[in-house]
Amino acid sequence: MPDSTTRALTLDNRDEAIILFGPRDQFLRTIRDALGVRLVARGDTLQIDGPSEAAEQAERAFQQLRQVLRKHGKLTPEDVRTVIEVVHGGTDRGAGGSVTVMESGRHLRPRTDGQGRYVQAMKSHDLVICVGPAGTGKTYLAVGWAVSLLRGGHVKKLVLVRPAVEAGERLGFLPGDIAAKVNPYLRPLFDALNDIMEPEQVRRYMENDIIEIAPLAYMRGRTLNNACIIMDEGQNATVAQTKMFLTRMGNNSRVVVTGDLTQTDLPKTIRSGLADAVHRLREVEGIGIVYLDESDIVRNPLVSRIVKAYEDPTPRPKRPIA
Repeated sequence: MPDSTTRALTLDNRDEAIILFGPRDQFLRTIRDALGVRLVARGDTLQIDGPSEAAEQAERAFQQLRQVLRKHGKLTPEDVRTVIEVVHGGTDRGAGGSVTVMESGRHLRPRTDGQGRYVQAMKSHDLVICVGPAGTGKTYLAVGWAVSLLRGGHVKKLVLVRPAVEAGERLGFLPGDIAAKVNPYLRPLFDALNDIMEPEQVRRYMENDIIEIAPLAYMRGRTLNNACIIMDEGQNATVAQTKMFLTRMGNNSRVVVTGDLTQTDLPKTIRSGLADAVHRLREVEGIGIVYLDESDIVRNPLVSRIVKAYEDPTPRPKRPIA
């Protein structure tokens, strides 16, 4: 093959290799057959031979599977199939192509392999939990997916909620009525909607109760059918609030929960409902749990370095002040 190339992937240890390759090398064979590459495993090293594009896709596939393994502690055939679909998306990390068409006319697409797994999970599960740092597109892609469901007639209503947890300020000291007080907490959801849809159409949909943006507390006692329901900043919901939210799901409904476990504003004595749900629901069939990391950050590149610095437990030496 004139464009043939060889790539080598060094794994952490033999135990990682055994899980990554699958029972009797099942996962190796699946990736080999799907991508048309030759795979040679020697201990904790994996050699990938094949056409340049296919070898690059195979390397990306194994890196994504390593990320899934680190977060979940295991791999399933579904994980392998999902990752293969993602890397087959090409350089735009398509994983099924465009999520939706934005108001500007641009197509909203996943821009990293991790985002591709997230979009694929939303397409194949009725309930998805996405955990990741700031700037990874958790909220934006969820809102885009919800809008595509509404436009396609798959749901009749969008419900976007956030816990109104105080991060330093007190709601009581903010001016205005309750709607004005909670508006700052809901602003990111408005911004995402107005970027994806015509602001005038968003206003009409809200007036007609097709789109609802509300604090999490407003969900109590409701059952939502034929709806796409998104809870943003899920790390700031308590365990009881998260259970209440998840059980609002009615017939023909989709639910997405997003959050960043490193930015919890709850009192230290209160367990985050998002952390609890990730642990409690990880084995429940029909629920997709996706982890994103700093490699999926699509904001200013400096954001990725900031996130990494805060995750580093070792304090850095002080820099001299000029």
